[in-house]
Amino acid sequence: MRLKKSNHVFPAFWAGALTLFLALSMASAFAGDLSEIKERGVLRHLGVVYSNFVTGSGDGLDVEMVRLFAEHLGVKYEFVETTWVDAVSDLIGKKVVPRGDNIEISGDAPTRGDIIGTGFTILPWREKIVEFSVESFPTQIWLVTRVDSPLVPIQPSGDMEKDISAVKRQLVNQSVLGVERTCLDPNLYGLKEAGASTIQFTMTLNALVPAVINGDAQTTILEVPDALDALQKWPGKIKVIGPLSPMQSMAYAFRKNSPELRDSFNAFLQQCKKDGRYSSLVKKYYPLVFNYYPDFFQ
Repeated sequence: MRLKKSNHVFPAFWAGALTLFLALSMASAFAGDLSEIKERGVLRHLGVVYSNFVTGSGDGLDVEMVRLFAEHLGVKYEFVETTWVDAVSDLIGKKVVPRGDNIEISGDAPTRGDIIGTGFTILPWREKIVEFSVESFPTQIWLVTRVDSPLVPIQPSGDMEKDISAVKRQLVNQSVLGVERTCLDPNLYGLKEAGASTIQFTMTLNALVPAVINGDAQTTILEVPDALDALQKWPGKIKVIGPLSPMQSMAYAFRKNSPELRDSFNAFLQQCKKDGRYSSLVKKYYPLVFNYYPDFFQ
């Protein structure tokens, strides 16, 4: 006798399989969130040696902040050095290639850290794959050149778009250093369209200003914190021509499946802002920033 197949067996099977899949996905989704980090006993800080955020000597604004956060959580602090190309991949466990404001996932990668803190700018493509903390530092893209350059610093008009246009008008036939796959990628700011020849720099961001001083290019683009640091390191050697982007913000980055860790950090950062600890660290590493953006730190 041939048994008649039930119309309910397979739907029931797939419903059970789907439930199991969702359960496993949820378990995986919160791997690396706050509870697991406390159980592990270590908070892994992903950072790139950059300006005074991560100095490479065991300190820096972001190093001190994440170390304080680890102490707040009652866990050990571990610094994990990465690169601008690999930072997001090291956080989320996927190989990521930015395509303008979009991204391409090209495969799996080891998950090496829990938080990115390295002067990390909020960019549209990054927002698609990580969750940012509350804003931690103001920034903007500035055009910087040698002090003997014929380029003339603009007079701020009060209209950011006009100021950016005034800077771009001086870029015709000028070479500009930038770094691909970072916020200093010249392709993000229409520099070729302005008549500049762009040069993709392959060394560290900290070497951009020395390269311009040495004559490897006529100009470079820098973020505000790095430009302020450079003005102190090389007084009388460089000058700022003006902005090439609207105002931007930096923040700390977390995996999208680590909401409790991010929320805990946000509360901690806000408390540090209220009790003065954060302002004290900013003054230690970027004292000039208060002259340019006093409202941000009020």
